[in-house]
Amino acid sequence: MSEVRIAAEPRTEFGKGAARRTRRAGKVPAVLYGHGTDPQHISLPGHELMLALKTPNVLLTIEGLGDGSELALPKDVQRDPIKGFLEHVDLLLVKRGEKVVVDLPVNVVGDVVAGGRLVQTEVQISVEAEATHIPESVSLDITGLDIDSQVLAKDLKLPQGTDLAADEETLIVQIVDATVSTEPAAEESEEAAGEGAEGAEPAAE
Repeated sequence: MSEVRIAAEPRTEFGKGAARRTRRAGKVPAVLYGHGTDPQHISLPGHELMLALKTPNVLLTIEGLGDGSELALPKDVQRDPIKGFLEHVDLLLVKRGEKVVVDLPVNVVGDVVAGGRLVQTEVQISVEAEATHIPESVSLDITGLDIDSQVLAKDLKLPQGTDLAADEETLIVQIVDATVSTEPAAEESEEAAGEGAEGAEPAAE
């Protein structure tokens, strides 16, 4: 897994106004917590943090703290819904050798069987892994899967040293008949709409 060193500065001002000033200075407000310690309010360089967060579950070595450096994983990343810039980040303290639960992307590879269509119901899966050896993703090869095949969480081939944390019966992907529509028939939709209208008439009166 990737490990990135990043310098932190303590934050002594709080609130929306202070957060805006921090972001205007090219930094991102963050909170570092875990292991029963008091939360540490810090700011991190925005550009370096943005690049680091492009890697899922990146391990950060936070430097510049009073007690030296700390290892942390991003747990909650808040972005501006329109412009996409980082607004705030929650970081979880971890130690080497410690097991943590994280969500890994499920990357589907291979070709769908002729006449079939892939339906992926889960794009990520919860696993337990050692904090400093978190895989970047789980690969799922659908080559050879017939129509009506399903892959559950328990069927995934997880990277070495990784255990499943999600429900074993969670549906990840299925191969359906490409000629069969999964949308409700138009007649059924119209009928349902008519029933809804009839049901609403007494209330209107």
